[in-house]
Amino acid sequence: MRFLVITLALGLAASAAAQQQDFSKVEVKAEKVAEGVYMLTGAGGNVGLSVGKSGAFVIDDQYAPLSDRILAAIKAITPDPVRFVVNTHWHGDHTGGNENMGKAGAFVVAHENVRRRMSSEQFNALFQRKTPASPETALPIVTFAEGVSFWWNGDEIRVFHVPPAHTDGDAIVQFVAADVVHMGDTFFNGGYPFIDTSSGGRVDGVIGAAERVLGAVSDKTRIIPGHGPLGTRADLALYRDVVKTIRDRVAKLKAEGKTRDAAIAARPTAEYDARWGQGFIKGDVLTGLVFDSLP
Repeated sequence: MRFLVITLALGLAASAAAQQQDFSKVEVKAEKVAEGVYMLTGAGGNVGLSVGKSGAFVIDDQYAPLSDRILAAIKAITPDPVRFVVNTHWHGDHTGGNENMGKAGAFVVAHENVRRRMSSEQFNALFQRKTPASPETALPIVTFAEGVSFWWNGDEIRVFHVPPAHTDGDAIVQFVAADVVHMGDTFFNGGYPFIDTSSGGRVDGVIGAAERVLGAVSDKTRIIPGHGPLGTRADLALYRDVVKTIRDRVAKLKAEGKTRDAAIAARPTAEYDARWGQGFIKGDVLTGLVFDSLP
């Protein structure tokens, strides 16, 4: 789970700092998920790709220094240019390539809160780090409040906003015909979630997003997480169950009048830490974030 430590910490860093990282050894790899749908991995959030007669459709674009490699990986699959990029949320490991994708001719689409947060300086309390506003050329040029559908590459691609979960601007992308869902960072496959409370994230939203997708998919559906390997409905259900159990335990402690520090000391995540707490979100960090996000 070391990739979670690196990519998420970088994702919340200033764009200039991200540019200083050494991406020279990063290899962008493509994995076929379904007919015409791929998952690309490199250094950052998992990229979704739809190809076909309409043109390339991309979900998230990692970091600016990787744009040429991402575009080369796409070109190895299809000669068609990227027409649309959908951002699942505002963090830099998912939006860092926006400006380059725009210069290549793509229209960037996101929830309205993504553009709002990218347009102004942001502060993350967990990392004690400021992220400066993105340049105008990196901002989404099409935004939505609830959702939008693309009739593209012979599929209906539904993009829908969920209540605050990882952030307050999360979007989930469903490929109806291909039976694939890209969940962005509302789903960390195999690790604890990062609930960015500084960006409006809430644990109840993380659980709610998982439950909404679980109610819309089958055991055959392939699920692309924001981070981690390609997943299944069973993977998502397990993730939901773990997060919900921890949420309920922390809520009980808070209802009993326990302070944040006392709740962390109670170690409500202990039984899950060995398997789920190997990324940068350890059990104590998750407990604090859950505590903060509960009413």
